[in-house]
Amino acid sequence: MLDKFTTLLLDMNGTFMFGGDRFSRGTDYSIFYHQLGGELATDRVNLLIQTAYDYLNIRYPDPEYRESFPSLQDALLATIDRQPISQLDLDLLIETFANYELGTVPIEYAIAIDRLAQRFRLGLVIDIWAPKPLWIDELNRCGVLPLCEAASFSSDCGIVKPSPKPFQAVLNRMQVNARDAVVIGDSVRRDLGGAIAAGIDCILVGRATDRRSIGCVSNLIELANL
Repeated sequence: MLDKFTTLLLDMNGTFMFGGDRFSRGTDYSIFYHQLGGELATDRVNLLIQTAYDYLNIRYPDPEYRESFPSLQDALLATIDRQPISQLDLDLLIETFANYELGTVPIEYAIAIDRLAQRFRLGLVIDIWAPKPLWIDELNRCGVLPLCEAASFSSDCGIVKPSPKPFQAVLNRMQVNARDAVVIGDSVRRDLGGAIAAGIDCILVGRATDRRSIGCVSNLIELANL
């Protein structure tokens, strides 16, 4: 399945990072925010975080925003109530949001990526809504980021999958032709759709299946063992 490729473009969430996107009504986001030193009231923090999440969530699948996706700061400012907040509180709300969006990379998946890196060149094509510093820390902690030659984070550029542009940007940075690469991801709409738009083959992992992919496997660990 992988033999004809030199390069793998990896999705992150649901592919090798799990446990993120812990947003739901009733979650007390203010606990983390107050641990950071913020002083806004609990109810206001929870409303601001949840409303910003809802603002982004409704726009994420909308083709109109595919290449002009709002930043988290824009979402907070667009949904904030009439009473203004300081830049410090805005920064703390962004860090709080990022903490709940962030997942972790299990060691067995980090080992699988290391095994793949011994056979292929690796790139990352990642959709996140918050700024990337917490993800950089986690990807360095598990040893994945140093294995990758290039990475695209949607919050850097406001372009989300299934736009082909993030895939093309990573390939360009790596100086790899699309025919020599394959996308590995868990989403038919975002990963397979973006890969097809960019002229790249795709292998689906997890429960995703689609006849347009060149293969479907249960998880990245299984793929690394093929």
